[in-house]
Amino acid sequence: MSTALLQIPIVDLFAGPGGLGEGFSSHAAFRIAISAEMEHSAHATLRLRAFYRNLKRLGNDAVAPYFSLCNGKSSIPKDATPLPEWDEKTSNAWVEACNEALMLTLGKADSNLRLDQAIREKGINSKTPWVLIGGPPCQAYSLVGRARNKGNVNYKAEEDPRHFLYKEYLRIIDKYKPQIFVMENVKGILSSKVNGSKIFQSILKDLVSCGYSIFSLVTDTSFVQGDDPKNIDARDFIVRAEHYGIPQARHRVILLGIRDDLCREKGSGWRPNVLKPAFAPISVRQVIGDLPSLRSKISKGEDSAERWADLLTKHARELAEEARKEKNELEDVADILNIVAIATRLPRDYGMQRKQYRNPQKCFSELAQWYTGLASRHLDFFMNHETRGHMESDLRRYLFAAAFAQAKGVSPKGHKDFSLEGLTPAHKNWKSGKFADRFRVQLEDQPSTTITSHIAKDGHYFIHYDPYQCRSLTVREAARLQTFPDDYFFQGNRTQQFHQVGNAVPPFLAYNIAKIVLSILEDTPKSGHENI
Repeated sequence: MSTALLQIPIVDLFAGPGGLGEGFSSHAAFRIAISAEMEHSAHATLRLRAFYRNLKRLGNDAVAPYFSLCNGKSSIPKDATPLPEWDEKTSNAWVEACNEALMLTLGKADSNLRLDQAIREKGINSKTPWVLIGGPPCQAYSLVGRARNKGNVNYKAEEDPRHFLYKEYLRIIDKYKPQIFVMENVKGILSSKVNGSKIFQSILKDLVSCGYSIFSLVTDTSFVQGDDPKNIDARDFIVRAEHYGIPQARHRVILLGIRDDLCREKGSGWRPNVLKPAFAPISVRQVIGDLPSLRSKISKGEDSAERWADLLTKHARELAEEARKEKNELEDVADILNIVAIATRLPRDYGMQRKQYRNPQKCFSELAQWYTGLASRHLDFFMNHETRGHMESDLRRYLFAAAFAQAKGVSPKGHKDFSLEGLTPAHKNWKSGKFADRFRVQLEDQPSTTITSHIAKDGHYFIHYDPYQCRSLTVREAARLQTFPDDYFFQGNRTQQFHQVGNAVPPFLAYNIAKIVLSILEDTPKSGHENI
């Protein structure tokens, strides 16, 4: 039987830009059969990556048309019509990508119908091995989202459709019975309530009622038919990504569901493997420190390298003088600011002068190879690596914050640390302490904080650690922290790209989860899946 026949199909729901799917499809044993996403720019990213995978299956040399798109030498098709210059194999790869990556709003009747039709056409059913992955949109579960909803007197959790999008995931589980599913969500889901009942407990009961046992990926905790969800520690299902080789402190609930008949085949007392902890944490500097240095753009007034350098020098000198007045508390910060003030080689480019691609050098070899993929052979420059514009007042804050973090090893917090002249923002609640972390440096020698979709709104929480660059992170830097390969081309405008990166599951984490799933299925009789 050919390798293609043995590939296990994956259905990826609420796929975003495809982080989970990227991890699974990086194993030769898996193949994405269907991915579904409602947001058009994320869907465009998803479809383009599907095109890359289809070409790669034809051989590493067949990916040239994909990299022609990445390098700006060809235009990306807007629909299912291939480019006229493509040969038949390349055109077929694009059409297949369009049939795989579907723009669907799950929960709506027409989208549900299209998904069901696609599943049937791929020959996916309970009699053949396949895996369901994905995570329902998490805004209603997130702690920030719930705090925002509390301020709305008309908000009723039981009427928020986002609370029940997991029902669409559940519908596919119940109807098509995957052997295994992987479900991801924010940890706020553990405490979220509807009508006074914890929604996570309801989710567990719903899932096992479909004939599944639920396992943690990091502990020996499980939940099976007949168990009382009140008797388990739900926190055992939280995966802390920084413990497993991800350069980011991302804490998410991930459920591994295994069909009960498969569990019985494995024998009494069996349980799946868990994720292996990394030897050491991966720092921000290790994964973004060798990306090209960039200046920020200036959002108001003239934007030029000369004006930016003048502003940086001016604010470095002023802040150094102010810091000296604080006696010994900020002497070390002042020293760094003085060095910045006299620097003669500052970044001049904000990302428009595309820098030649080079392989990562600072992180361990497996992760470096993961980032590089085929990019070193085909990619001309770093994609999605362009800075956003900042107001002069924010440049002053970013400069101080980065210098403070370099000197103290911690990011400055709140009005007490931002006490120097010109650092206090015009926010009514600045001194309340509620938003002490509003300006946050991603420390160079530690994993980053969680990359969230909020990065699309402003960069205050995602300040680059290098005071000489004085800016927030780029999409590519955020993507590196999320472990997206460098040849992953995010579509849409920069705000949409940030949203996609912030909402994704880290692909390298997904790759290691897929190892566990594959180990479960390896001893299970397989049927062929030719038409996926």
